[in-house]
Amino acid sequence: MINSLKIGNLTWRHLNNPTEEDFEFLKDRFHFHPLDIEDCKSVNQRPKIDIYDDYYFLILHFPNFDRQNKFVKIKEVKIFWGKDYIISIEKNPWGVSQLFEEYEERIQNGEEMSFRNSDILLYRILEKLMTESVYLLRKVGLDVELINRELLQEKQVKIIERISVTRKNLILINTIFKPQLRLFHLFETGKVTGFTDDVEYMEDYWGNILDYLQKLWDMTEDYEELIEGLSMTFDSMQTNKTNETMKILTLVSTIILPLTFITGLYGMNVTLPLQEYAWAFWAIMGFMALVAAGFYIYFRHKKMM
Repeated sequence: MINSLKIGNLTWRHLNNPTEEDFEFLKDRFHFHPLDIEDCKSVNQRPKIDIYDDYYFLILHFPNFDRQNKFVKIKEVKIFWGKDYIISIEKNPWGVSQLFEEYEERIQNGEEMSFRNSDILLYRILEKLMTESVYLLRKVGLDVELINRELLQEKQVKIIERISVTRKNLILINTIFKPQLRLFHLFETGKVTGFTDDVEYMEDYWGNILDYLQKLWDMTEDYEELIEGLSMTFDSMQTNKTNETMKILTLVSTIILPLTFITGLYGMNVTLPLQEYAWAFWAIMGFMALVAAGFYIYFRHKKMM
């Protein structure tokens, strides 16, 4: 379904879950390149910008949580950017839909809205998406902080799961933003001029978008380093616990070994010293207790226990 919004001299058309009829309308009404229409029909396209004489075509990726707010998934936004129009396409309602509904409500409430050119409207859309991404990344940062706080608690399975999920999310966010740094550099360097008569006027706006993206990239790298450090710390702690457990078991085995030898020796069906005396059992038990106590005192003295 194509929703249309008139903002001053600009027209913003927004499509949620577009149908074949919608794509035919775009092709017949605006004569977009057939390859761009094909890209709109498919999913998981790489981020890019195609430059034509009368319009630009952008494919952008942004992170978003799934319904359980656990795993990050890719949100793909496709935008046709012309001199007096913006056409945005989302498979499922998200940030662009929210901004479209916000502007629609403001206009319905009688608020006068206008933009200097379509470049500014595109900037507002990108700013909205960047803001949503910053908010999401801060939530991932909170997960990293919670892992740091719970690291010393006895919740090993839970911590392993949280570390794995957070690391997976950060890797995906990294793959989302990394290729788009080069794309938005085209705006700041002037290789993408847009449709404004004053190119220098838009440089600050495009620079702000690039600052957003650079901030997201830096935050992602910082969180990746933190989660890697926490993971290594957790692994070291678990290795140390395992070593301590093995150490205790080894010491216990060392104490039990001579006791096992004595009990095995006197369990043999042969004539042995003292076996004819009634008090021999308690003497052997006392001797074994002394051996065990001696080993324990020795290990404590050597600070092995």
